[in-house]
Amino acid sequence: MMPEPLQNAFASGLELWGRGGWAMIPLAINALILYAIAARIRLTLWGKGLAALPRHPDGDSARDYIEGRGVDLPEPATMAEGTAAFDELRLRELPPIDRNLRFMKAAMSAAPLWGLLGTVTGMLKTFGGLSQGGGDETMGTISKGISEALITTQTGLMIAIPGYFFYYYLAGQRERFAAVIARLETAATQGIIHAT
Repeated sequence: MMPEPLQNAFASGLELWGRGGWAMIPLAINALILYAIAARIRLTLWGKGLAALPRHPDGDSARDYIEGRGVDLPEPATMAEGTAAFDELRLRELPPIDRNLRFMKAAMSAAPLWGLLGTVTGMLKTFGGLSQGGGDETMGTISKGISEALITTQTGLMIAIPGYFFYYYLAGQRERFAAVIARLETAATQGIIHAT
């Protein structure tokens, strides 16, 4: 059994969900997609093994890393082979992250738009209620329309605002990964120069 405060919060959330109208369904799907992509990007970057790299890599650690990622670097390697190997590494590793970041940005931008669409339909209900004249039923229709309009707007913003923070954090992590690849390439190039 859930503790009483948690039960109350859950019941309050369901009530709020019901008052938000039909737009809450696409908002929920949008939120699920947005945060699933964010988690996927984070796990992808976490799985790149950056934490295991030395702070100042040498030629051997660069070779170990690139070969651990499935890219062959001949021994001994020429400068052209080293450049080609790191270009292949970039082409394997960075475009999937970039695609996911673009898709995340689209989902993040869509959340306030879904909220705005819910606002429009809520206001249409409100104006429909106003056109009916007076009475308790009319006031109920008006209050439901206003409630729907405000709840969907709020929900869209609550989905998008944290999404922006996650997006910029993950974009920074992607840039950090690209910088690590550049550092590894420099270390490998210095190793090739010293070997010749």
